[in-house]
Amino acid sequence: MSTQPRIGIRYAARSDVGMLREGNEDSAVAGARLLAVADGMGGHVGGEIASAEAIETLRKLDTDVPADQLLVALEHSVRAANEALRHRVEGDPSLQGMGTTLTAMLWSGSQVALVHIGDSRAYLLRNGELFQITHDHTLVQSLVDEGRISLDDAATHPQRSLLLRALDGRSEVEPDLSLREAQVGDRYLLCSDGLSGVVSAETIHQVLTAQPDPEQAIRQLIDLANRGGGPDNITCVVADVINLDETPPAEGRQVLAGAAASKAQEAAAAGAPGPLQADSPALRARDHIRDTLPQPPLQLGNSDYVPPPAPAPYPGDQGPYQQEFADYGEPQQFQGAPPVAPPPGHGTGPQQLPPRPGGGGRSRGTKGPLLLGAVGVVGLLVIGAGYFGYKSFNSGFYLAQDGKEVALYEGTTRTIPLLGSPAGKAKDQPKIAIDDLPKPQQDRVKKKIKSDTKKGIAAEIDKLRKSVCVFTIQNRENNAVIVKGAGQEGCTEIPVSKAADDKPLPGVDTRALPNEDRDKLGAMPFSTLETATRELERLKSVADNCQDNPGVNGCPKPPKS
Repeated sequence: MSTQPRIGIRYAARSDVGMLREGNEDSAVAGARLLAVADGMGGHVGGEIASAEAIETLRKLDTDVPADQLLVALEHSVRAANEALRHRVEGDPSLQGMGTTLTAMLWSGSQVALVHIGDSRAYLLRNGELFQITHDHTLVQSLVDEGRISLDDAATHPQRSLLLRALDGRSEVEPDLSLREAQVGDRYLLCSDGLSGVVSAETIHQVLTAQPDPEQAIRQLIDLANRGGGPDNITCVVADVINLDETPPAEGRQVLAGAAASKAQEAAAAGAPGPLQADSPALRARDHIRDTLPQPPLQLGNSDYVPPPAPAPYPGDQGPYQQEFADYGEPQQFQGAPPVAPPPGHGTGPQQLPPRPGGGGRSRGTKGPLLLGAVGVVGLLVIGAGYFGYKSFNSGFYLAQDGKEVALYEGTTRTIPLLGSPAGKAKDQPKIAIDDLPKPQQDRVKKKIKSDTKKGIAAEIDKLRKSVCVFTIQNRENNAVIVKGAGQEGCTEIPVSKAADDKPLPGVDTRALPNEDRDKLGAMPFSTLETATRELERLKSVADNCQDNPGVNGCPKPPKS
């Protein structure tokens, strides 16, 4: 008589700032029953706070949660995190616009609840096949879903990271929720888009297949992302599903990474209690893999498509988590991540949670007698009209000035009576400085550039990017000079004499440069003053070398006397 194996996980978590960012806005937690990754947004400080706040709220679930309460507990914790962000912004208006993605897995026995909002991802490696089991909430993914662009177009789309859903404290959170089972031998990867946006799925597949050690797999993935330019913070959690009867579990320990680890260290330094272990070199060296109870089995059909989540049993009415989170109301019906490309004739995609036993669909909040008179009917009509008006107004996009930057907003520029303005900042901003635009384009942004469609606003952003006044290095009277806007329509030429750090720029005698470098002057655009400065410093070094070694390696020969 065969018995089901006791299932556990070996896990590792790590976060890296990347090559270009000044700080780490990602956060992660890995524990005996909880794995989560969050990618913050809203500026260096705001992004750190948002992702760390989400992880701090969620990590309390890393305990024994009954299997029939997983989805309830996870959904209510996500709502609590969203509410916590709202309170932070109310207390500090300078944090307005911050938010975070969130992808998390909560385990109980063989059951795994998965929650996802944003563009961080969860992958499943099973029987040698890699599946993406979350669906990106991005503008580009929606265009792919609608058949407007191809997957190839999406890979290079200028707005491929534009986020449509996130935890931001401004609106009601709408995550994807699903219930899954895990099998011994499964490997799960949770990551921020600092990995998935740089390293291809094929390469991720190769690393996860070739590296048996979760910690080493993470290190290799992060290294590959940094080799690819490391444009963003990179955060990974890898968990292997194991048979605990064959591999005894080690002591379960929660591990924090990224901004959440920094916040935990700050709290510890201030004397606050901190049960979590930060992602530190000493800790990773001591126990870089942890075997923990408990964990899950998933039904896999054709290996050519992403397996849908198993139907989730409806949580009971009297579970402890329904009591604890009663103030947030009952959970909604959600669908899990749909298959990316199911084969023809295959079954339906992810299934919804079944209806409540003995009744109709789910309701929110408390229930009570419904008293409808003439006033009640009119009231409902007004509320309904306001709701649908709000939804229709909230469906557009516009660009506007926000300080020194061009900001992208979702929603309307109008203010709706009683509801205010439904517009909110999108996650990934265009990152275009107002001063870098020609005067006509600056005026357009200040008056607000509007579009009813995602594709339309993406085209407007592309126009602005192409019109940006760039830096070039010009040959002016035998001197290499950085000039902004030289020869560009609508741009005013501005010679630059100081670097971004306010230090004087080096002087370069162009007569000492090799022909190859001299001929390129004025032809190579630079998007930032920093990159133009680095090139000018390189030219300075070349010119100095040529003056010391005339006629060598293409350097001009000294004039004949």
